[in-house]
Amino acid sequence: MQNIAIVGAGLVGSLLSIYLKKRGHSVTVFERRTDMRKKGAESGRSINLALSNRGLRALEEVGLADELKRVAIPMHGRMMHDLHGKRSSFAYGKEGQYINSVSRSELNVVLMNEAERLGVEFRFEQRITKVDLEKTSLTVFSPESIVNSQTQGIDYGLKTKDFAFDYIIGADGAFSAVRTAFQFTDRFDYEQDYIDHGYKELHIPPGANGTFQLEKNYLHIWPRESFMMIALPNPDGSFTCTLFFPFEGNPSFDSLKTKAAIQQFFQETFPDAERLMPGLINDFEINPTSSLVTIQCYPWVRNHTLLIGDAAHGIVPFYGQGMNAGFEDCRILNALLDQYHENWETVLPAFQTLRKPDADAIARLALDNFIEMRDLVADEEFLLRKKIESKLYQLFPDKWIPLYPMVTFMDTMRYSDALTIGLKQKQIMDEVMQQPHIETSWEQLDFKSIVEKL
Repeated sequence: MQNIAIVGAGLVGSLLSIYLKKRGHSVTVFERRTDMRKKGAESGRSINLALSNRGLRALEEVGLADELKRVAIPMHGRMMHDLHGKRSSFAYGKEGQYINSVSRSELNVVLMNEAERLGVEFRFEQRITKVDLEKTSLTVFSPESIVNSQTQGIDYGLKTKDFAFDYIIGADGAFSAVRTAFQFTDRFDYEQDYIDHGYKELHIPPGANGTFQLEKNYLHIWPRESFMMIALPNPDGSFTCTLFFPFEGNPSFDSLKTKAAIQQFFQETFPDAERLMPGLINDFEINPTSSLVTIQCYPWVRNHTLLIGDAAHGIVPFYGQGMNAGFEDCRILNALLDQYHENWETVLPAFQTLRKPDADAIARLALDNFIEMRDLVADEEFLLRKKIESKLYQLFPDKWIPLYPMVTFMDTMRYSDALTIGLKQKQIMDEVMQQPHIETSWEQLDFKSIVEKL
């Protein structure tokens, strides 16, 4: 049995604590924030999550998939809204393939409750001030340490406490305190890249008697070339909307300073959605504007300390794979512990070697998908390309699988392999789309010869 600290009680940290506790380890989770089960989740920052096969596979392994499916809403495809409110849709994959809209906070609560039921110790309001990678120890600042310094009659300046462990795992997100310790070590590569867009959460309430005011089983997108808005359904009939918008320029967050400007912009840009958003002005002014960053680093292991999830590979949310990739991290780490019979000295380097190429691949795919979602889903040539790929998938389901189903539904395929195959498919489809009169003759294509090129 190992004595293990996990820093971060978010989705990945909580799931990993379940995996490790089930293996018989002693697990303590340190979290900087208060317990969301007592004070509620941070408002205006949820970005409803798209739980897909990779994440579900991990939840199945710990016995929680069925419970989460009961509060999830299936989304079978994208529903696009043009400037005039006209809608068009296409499916994510074959019939029966879908992703799930889930609440980040509800999912987190389920994971924390299960972890505590198994005996994981959670310590909230614990700010990590130092990670000693040589001693595998944490120095923690907490309200409890202040109380102890006062009640025990010791130095009032002593407001921290040290904890030693066999292993430390940093699952504390894109701005990881554990990773900060890595950044002060030799030969540690680190890169962060902010995109020019931020996001703001908005809300479409349920209609009369809790009805859905938009089609329930879709991820709704309002693509507007340089920006977009999306909406995901909630069980109460509401939709959580997210505006992905430039920070500066015209239009941008910086240009919408007055109630009148906000109202006019939405009426002109998202007219069908604006009519369904009675709290638009309040939501826009109150909810925070948050940034979007890609983080890449290496190595993920220093002595007995490991980085995992967003702490190792933060990505933008445009492929809906951030949580799913983090959950897959947990599943693969658990599988390696099985494979190497709990030999952590072998497991940790094996984990980073295996997962680094996949983390880099999904980071690239997520950025590429932002361009697709905001610019291309309303483009006629792009939609025709999707029709042809869908036909190839229908005729040769084992030979031509479009990139999105590969990433989203094929949980045994590595992200890096999906990217490689996807790039080859793109090259082939670029050639197909150059054929004369393709818009009228595409149904007469020699689909078999196209597949054989792959």
